[in-house]
Amino acid sequence: MMATSARETRLPPPPPLPLATLIGRELRAGGSERPALRYGHAGFAKRGEDYFLVKPDCLRVPGDPASAFSVFAVFDGHNGVSAALYSKEHLLEHVISALPPDIGRDDWLQALPRALVAGFVKADIDFQRKASIRPSPTSLTLSVPANALSTRSGEVSGTTATLVVIDGFTVTVASVGDSRCILDTQGGELQLLTVDHRLEENAEERERVTASGGEVGRLNLFGGQEVGPLRCWPGGLCLSRSIGDMDVGEFIVPIPHVKQVKLSNAGGRLIIASDGIWDALSNEAAAKACRGLPAELAAKLVVKQALKTSGLKDDTTCVVVDIIPSDHLTSPQLSPKKNQNKLKSLFRRRSHSSVGKLGGKSASFGSVEELFEEGSAMLEERYAVLAVAPLYSSWTCYCRLGRNLSLKAASPPFRCAICQVDQEPFEGLMTDNGGGYCSSPYPPWDGPHLCLDCRKKKDAMEGKRSSRSTACR
Repeated sequence: MMATSARETRLPPPPPLPLATLIGRELRAGGSERPALRYGHAGFAKRGEDYFLVKPDCLRVPGDPASAFSVFAVFDGHNGVSAALYSKEHLLEHVISALPPDIGRDDWLQALPRALVAGFVKADIDFQRKASIRPSPTSLTLSVPANALSTRSGEVSGTTATLVVIDGFTVTVASVGDSRCILDTQGGELQLLTVDHRLEENAEERERVTASGGEVGRLNLFGGQEVGPLRCWPGGLCLSRSIGDMDVGEFIVPIPHVKQVKLSNAGGRLIIASDGIWDALSNEAAAKACRGLPAELAAKLVVKQALKTSGLKDDTTCVVVDIIPSDHLTSPQLSPKKNQNKLKSLFRRRSHSSVGKLGGKSASFGSVEELFEEGSAMLEERYAVLAVAPLYSSWTCYCRLGRNLSLKAASPPFRCAICQVDQEPFEGLMTDNGGGYCSSPYPPWDGPHLCLDCRKKKDAMEGKRSSRSTACR
């Protein structure tokens, strides 16, 4: 009887909340619950020029855990380690310095693609300026033994750079060179988040380099026989975009391809690796090699599979990052087999790849929403993108950042709109109309101000001048 009485006095369950109420609560709370990150890295050295960066606990607002974001990167150096080490230690700070202060998360994410462009450019200019002053560990502020930085290596070293910023389920990737980042999602969709800037495989980059005054060809042996991959001359570099590389023409630029996507609440896996991995494994093979494994073990398995396929021909570096929704987290007490079963449910075995420019609105591929993508360097394409998108594409930053979204809260009159370096009046600063202050018929405030280094890069990108050098590698 008492049990029956207890059942009779039990309160009925609350009625279900309307969908609009749930959505409103989620919006007021700043979105769905943030995912957890699990990551691992592995590699083998052949030349010792690969480096990686893992910073899982960055904060947009100091002291505010709700503003957390994470950064992962891979740098594949060539002709020395200077550029790769400098980029590892300073590229992120250049990007952060290009973001406006005191803005909310949505505005921060919207400003991030153009800040990445400006940060890459500033890092390249800053590295070259310091390297040109007979570089040393002190002048380059690198944590590296003195014998690792000779004057020669400081002058000619360069690096690829693939930088990944993760904020919640939003992933933003900026990349120059041929290090690569792929995304493996819950539905088995495989997406390439970078574009390889290899002259052998990228026809658009070949056309841009030749239009800018460079030459593209293979090495010539005695007798006229051509061997090896396509290279850019002068310099002999196989890549069309990099950080550093002072001995090549100005048509080798640090402008990154930038892509921003938003994952569904199911999460996904990122594989970031140098070309030592991708020369041995396809995107599908790399993803398949580590599906169902924890991130740390997954990175080791990808490297192991690459070495098994082609041997140790180059430095091989791999970083794996799992973006895991909170309701999929497993307890540390679970056995490895149970953990693997959980992960297998996240990463199934279908594959799909897609790369393409967006036409002004976000596109959705399965469980991934593409928010922004731009890798073009030409003016007419930049202005076409501006007409339909709130973000800026590649070199649009060079022309427009000074007018629209300032990289600093208040830019001084003589601050370069790209590298953000302050200069005295008439110290080489130029307006974007093409003239210096002494010769320009335009008022001093007509357009963003560019220092000579940024102007040279901009002109070379647009094919306005031939950039020749006697240096050859």
